[in-house]
Amino acid sequence: MNTSRREFLAHSTAITGAVGLGSALQGVESVADESVQSVPIIDTHQHLWDLDQFKLPWIDPDNAAQEPLRHTFLIPEYRHHTQGLNVVKTVYMEVNVHPDQQQQEAKFVIGLCEAEDNNMSGAVIGGYPHDDEFADYITPLAKNDAIKGVRTVLHDPDRPKGLCLQPKFVDNIHRLGDLGVNFDLCMRPQEVRDGARLAAKCPGTRLVIDHCGNLGVNSTDANLRGQWEDGIRAAADQENVFIKISGIVASATKGKWTADDLALNINFCLDAFGEDRCVFGGDWPVCLLVASYREWVKALKDVLRPRSFEFRQKLFHDNAIRVYRLT
Repeated sequence: MNTSRREFLAHSTAITGAVGLGSALQGVESVADESVQSVPIIDTHQHLWDLDQFKLPWIDPDNAAQEPLRHTFLIPEYRHHTQGLNVVKTVYMEVNVHPDQQQQEAKFVIGLCEAEDNNMSGAVIGGYPHDDEFADYITPLAKNDAIKGVRTVLHDPDRPKGLCLQPKFVDNIHRLGDLGVNFDLCMRPQEVRDGARLAAKCPGTRLVIDHCGNLGVNSTDANLRGQWEDGIRAAADQENVFIKISGIVASATKGKWTADDLALNINFCLDAFGEDRCVFGGDWPVCLLVASYREWVKALKDVLRPRSFEFRQKLFHDNAIRVYRLT
């Protein structure tokens, strides 16, 4: 089935975990595995949301499967879920708020980045490069050192195929490069090649493909996998494109998955992009649909075990500093 990651979140019925913040916190395991703790982590995909402040249209109040996400998740909860895992810095990732609240979200995360009580070092904020007002929106925000990138979720139902290749979109991605701001690509797996085409048109802008290109680990559609593989290879051929190893666990089957289920897609991305163009993202709290943060990190480290320590160090830490221009 050709389902996007957002469609997976909307339709998954395999959710049996946390039905509230309290139960979610109870699911955090004790930290005893030294192999999980050894490498410092920069999490380049940290979601936070306060449902008293922000509307998240993609969370359906009538969908019981999304119950684990219908709560406020802020820094204290993130600290609890990541304790002992040596997460030293984070990059906030926009949460697809209602369009009228994008400015409010940007101010919210800038405040967090400027505060001294957390380790958030930058933010990727929401924005619509296909809108006439985008330049007026992003230009003043880009002057703030906290703003490292922009993202629009390209696989939402109202985003047509090829949107990122429309002239206005391309012009504004050029603009981001001029402003020293990245663009995160979150798109349908069969459209990753469009991301490669966008990168070729905007060589001065750094692009990051989120969630390994969003191919579900349980996908049995050979044609879809072929399109995804073709897109990943094409994107890797563009020197200004990077891949984020994130989100993939959310497409596994809760309670019935292992690290081996994730390995095929992860290793394809790692081999295509190489050790210098891959970064890690936790995708918390969305990962809680299937796994705890700790389970996700442990599984990824199991997949990475055959690779060198230097490779793991770059993936979890070093590359993030360069890709997102962290200090």
